[in-house]
Amino acid sequence: MVLVVEDDPAINQALSDRLVAEGFQVVRAFDGPGAVAAHEAHAPDVVVLDVMLPGFDGLEVCRRIQATRPVPVLMVTARDSETDVLIGLGVGADDYVAKPFRMREVVARVQALLRRVERSREAAAAVAVTVGGLSIEPRTRQVLVAGSAVHLTPLEFDLLVALATEPGVVRSHEELMREVWGWSEASGTRTLASHVKALRAKIGAHRVRTVHGVGYALVVAA
Repeated sequence: MVLVVEDDPAINQALSDRLVAEGFQVVRAFDGPGAVAAHEAHAPDVVVLDVMLPGFDGLEVCRRIQATRPVPVLMVTARDSETDVLIGLGVGADDYVAKPFRMREVVARVQALLRRVERSREAAAAVAVTVGGLSIEPRTRQVLVAGSAVHLTPLEFDLLVALATEPGVVRSHEELMREVWGWSEASGTRTLASHVKALRAKIGAHRVRTVHGVGYALVVAA
């Protein structure tokens, strides 16, 4: 089930109709309080969430729903500056699209988020990894930096695990997008870069190396 949160009735209807046509069940909300109530009542699998909403905005919606029952969130924003995107990722959004968007892109990203949830469940059986002062425990999804716990969003954790599978090896943008998000379109590189920046802020910028035009690597000796 997908919860569509958009205050513009025409856009809300168009998104909902397209998702239904793709085989999804859809619940609709048009403001902040309605979105939180719909999340509590229907327990959706994915939320498509506009940032600019009456009542309270999508960032506050994301904070509240992630605090009660974490769920993949695709944010829809007319403000796609780096600062706005990082704020959205910081409150628990997994991905974002900027208006105006293509309906097929929204559908593809919703499908990718659902696939990522399934891969995360499978990854829970993986063994713990220690590299460069980082301790990563997939079963509890806990990360320690120099012995101190840090809080990562679900997608930040999955990105770190993907980098830690081959410490020191440069993972390409395409590999990471495919492995973590489930798709590898060029339009996703900004999403990847934003998540890498957020991850660096939490584990230390020196722990993730950028190879411009290629990808990223987890530094072995940090």
